[in-house]
Amino acid sequence: MSIKLPGPIAAYFTADSQDGDAVARCFTENAIVTDEGQTHRGTTAIEEWKDKTSLKFSYTTEPFASRPEAGLTVVTAHVVGNFPGSPVDLRYAFGLEGDKIASLRVTP
Repeated sequence: MSIKLPGPIAAYFTADSQDGDAVARCFTENAIVTDEGQTHRGTTAIEEWKDKTSLKFSYTTEPFASRPEAGLTVVTAHVVGNFPGSPVDLRYAFGLEGDKIASLRVTP
């Protein structure tokens, strides 16, 4: 990564290149992820979301900007893969709780 990110967020982007279990460990027990119009609640659902996404698409993510916004940390990342519309820059709005992610909303 070319930018400095808070620990839990850096851990998420590292885990995102691995598997659902690695991603789910970055979140609080009751975390909420919203991506592609779907909401996933809790670490089990988050693990399943990541595993299903990885089965459908191969991609790489490179964060290039980060800023605070309304109590969240918003990271913009360049995403390249075998999905419709690739490449794309996505916004990841993270809500943190201690050393874990409590919420994530992914938007174009």
